[in-house]
Amino acid sequence: MSVEISGSVELPARRDDIELHTDDGLTLVGELASPLGGPPVATLVCLHPLPTHGGFMDSHILRKAAARLPALAQLAVLRFNTRGTTSPRGSSQGEFGDAVEERRDLAAAMAFVAEHALPRPWLLGWSFGTEIVLKYGLKHPIAGAILLSPPLHRTTPDEIAAWAGAGVPLVAIVPELDDYLRPPEAAQRFASVPQIDLVGVEGGKHLWVGEKQTYRVLTEVVGRLNPAALPLPTVWEG
Repeated sequence: MSVEISGSVELPARRDDIELHTDDGLTLVGELASPLGGPPVATLVCLHPLPTHGGFMDSHILRKAAARLPALAQLAVLRFNTRGTTSPRGSSQGEFGDAVEERRDLAAAMAFVAEHALPRPWLLGWSFGTEIVLKYGLKHPIAGAILLSPPLHRTTPDEIAAWAGAGVPLVAIVPELDDYLRPPEAAQRFASVPQIDLVGVEGGKHLWVGEKQTYRVLTEVVGRLNPAALPLPTVWEG
């Protein structure tokens, strides 16, 4: 049976509801989606958009990454609600920390990755999630980081420049028509990181609405974590 891969299609994977525990005593809710056909080749740790403006672990690009990439690219996908955030999975304890206290949430996620021996963790931040990645990602053993629609509202020039000597890949996927940061300005703001892989997406918008935009983003992600899985199929023969 052939199924077109679009919209809310969920491909086969092992899906485990998980809890993360922060060092200030909070419990965060999340999900780990893992491939069925053997161990993952890499792990995607997702940090969602701004929760005070509707961002959560089910924000559509992150949900579709979890729905598709374990099957299509042999990736593990870890999603969770940062403190004070609610989704259909449930509510994480605590209150919004404006990208300060969320450093503890990322640390809890990376502790889970280490405890479960999940391989080659890459951070994927979207919008507000990119601020957490840029500010605190280098405190953890990561294989690389991907910034999706980075607004750079809360990240200082010194925090950006720290990535120059990090020794890990940093990818910024910047929509041509972004509401906050467009490719020419992004090139200036990231000039202190010579090795940055800056991907300007023609016609792209901050929220990446539509299957064409989703496919482009997921292709860029898989191209870094498991390029052998490209091109991503658009039909599932299940």
